[in-house]
Amino acid sequence: MRRLPPGFAALDPPEGGWPPTRGRFRPERLEAPVETLPGVGPTLAKRLAKLGLERVGDLLSHRPRRYEEPAPQRRIAELSLAPPGGDEEALIEGEILKTSSRHGRGRLRILTAQVADASGQISATWFNQPWLQEKLVPGTRVRLRGTTNRYGFQVRSFDLNGGGATADYAPVYPASEEISAAKVRELVTNALAHVRDYPDPLPVSVKLERGLPSKSDALFALHAPRSLAEAEEGRRRLAFDELLVLQLALARQNAEREQAVAAALPEPGELIDRYRAALPFTLTEHQESAIAELDADLARTTPMQRLLQGDVGSGKTVVALYALLRAVEAGRQGALMAPTETLAEQHFLTIEGICAQLGVSCALVTGSARSPDAALADVVVGTHALIQQGFELRDLAVAVVDEQHRFGVEQRSALAEGRSPHVLHMTATPIPRTLALTVYGDLAVSEIAKPPASRKPIVTAWVTDERSSEAYTRLRAHLAEGRQAYVVCPLIEESATSPARAAEQEADQLRGGELKGFRVGCMHGRLKPAARRELMASFKARELDVLVATTVIEVGVDVPNATIMIVQEADRFGLAQLHQLRGRVGRGAEQSYCLLISRAKEELTESATERLTALVASTDGFELAERDLEIRGGGQLLGARQSGLSDLRFARITKDLGLLEAARDAARSLPVETMTAEVDALLGGAEHLGAS
Repeated sequence: MRRLPPGFAALDPPEGGWPPTRGRFRPERLEAPVETLPGVGPTLAKRLAKLGLERVGDLLSHRPRRYEEPAPQRRIAELSLAPPGGDEEALIEGEILKTSSRHGRGRLRILTAQVADASGQISATWFNQPWLQEKLVPGTRVRLRGTTNRYGFQVRSFDLNGGGATADYAPVYPASEEISAAKVRELVTNALAHVRDYPDPLPVSVKLERGLPSKSDALFALHAPRSLAEAEEGRRRLAFDELLVLQLALARQNAEREQAVAAALPEPGELIDRYRAALPFTLTEHQESAIAELDADLARTTPMQRLLQGDVGSGKTVVALYALLRAVEAGRQGALMAPTETLAEQHFLTIEGICAQLGVSCALVTGSARSPDAALADVVVGTHALIQQGFELRDLAVAVVDEQHRFGVEQRSALAEGRSPHVLHMTATPIPRTLALTVYGDLAVSEIAKPPASRKPIVTAWVTDERSSEAYTRLRAHLAEGRQAYVVCPLIEESATSPARAAEQEADQLRGGELKGFRVGCMHGRLKPAARRELMASFKARELDVLVATTVIEVGVDVPNATIMIVQEADRFGLAQLHQLRGRVGRGAEQSYCLLISRAKEELTESATERLTALVASTDGFELAERDLEIRGGGQLLGARQSGLSDLRFARITKDLGLLEAARDAARSLPVETMTAEVDALLGGAEHLGAS
């Protein structure tokens, strides 16, 4: 057997062999909806769908966040010897004597049960699980895992009349407020009955050469491990599959791309000189480096496929306009495509003035705005309306796709179809180099790693609901000094099915309460484009003091006088999204602040706590992107979805470089047609692949 690449260990069966699999091979069972599993009705199915768990196979692909470490079993009397608040976990077994529940702060519900064994009794507490009270009837035998505190025993996991939730190495899955990790574990256990039905697309030669277990064995090891080492071996086999499919998909895309030919553009000339002179600032070292890389690409006949990534406020638009003007200078056309009308409008407002100053015509094309001669303009800015039937660009040479991860592969392909332009993909969601290397393959990456020197880091603080008045006190102080502010809410209007704070109601409340006497506007995606433009123009002109908004302001909005932001129910947003929102302030020379308000910490999920802690600790987008990878996985940073599972469910990009090299090596030795169905599924459904 040939020597394996560094960092890749052969997945030998553990002592005693892999757990046995049972059942006849029936892959169609994996496509069955989750409702076919015991105890899953329509309501639970809808909640599971929010986690991306719609089929039986989805549950088997739901990777645990971690595993329970071994914990000692104690008699209840022995727990009193442990210092309250100690971090050491323990297991206790006993019988329920009685239960009670009460309301805590905000929406917090606390369930308390008296639990007794032969040595004594103790109060066990659960947070926000009121449904459990009807199951904890007196006489019920329980096994609890948790820590002691001043109230008694705080439960982390539990078994009723048997089960494995408290066992050593029990998997702990990503969950939500609506579905507990314990419930997800129960459903995955039920789905394991169908693990034998999972097809194994990996060629036998690769498995034999690298000592890989079968896919069904790996899934058993992942979800029902007898040790952490066994769980890791299973994960690595499944991660290898993902990385191999990615490498094969990239190989296919690269082969197709090499067939295309673009027109090489001449060297920068007089128009570019005037553009540089018109800028009211000097380009940073990172901007100049990105421009030099662009120039080298544009001089070749191979179509440019470059990813320009930079943190919020780093100055990517200046570089993007440079690329568009290179096309105009060559007598051809440049187009910028953005995912939303709001962002397209913001780009148009940003570049229209300087284009007019340079004598370059500029047009906006969206679903609701299009001038008759827009297709003839030198620079066209728009949404996906640029690629819809009935609109034809006259002579496209350079295309810029902003926030490219929000577009599907087909949408990005349509912009270049039949034209072979040079394409610059742009994102303000920093992608770690390890991830870019994995997912974008040969797509060249330029980084603008630092904002202009005049920008000060944004000071970020996290408070819970009961201290929200302090946040508004600080906000009023900024307004009194002539500054402006944002208040971000998760919804447009109150919903009967969601308790999330809504923008319209929040704006009304603030006008009559905390911000009485100040001018408060409200902006959200349901406003008509003309109304949004008018509202933003008023805010920029300082005719409004506060803009209450949904995430419609996540990207593209640039108001230097806005120096403070309050994010209501910040725990409902993703880490990358919070970082994008925070980037709306701090765009001038003044010190700016972002105040995150959440529910009581006891009510938050583990991942929500990790997200908010990370945002307070860092303003570095690349550092936060790495942290987001650890919390959520890889694909979510790149896919169009804002929640749900990632396409890279098992690979840990920051730690699996050895696996990546092994997958690349295997991909080079296999025909591109290998694992065709898996590659087709990835190219058809994973919007995160960069070049198309």
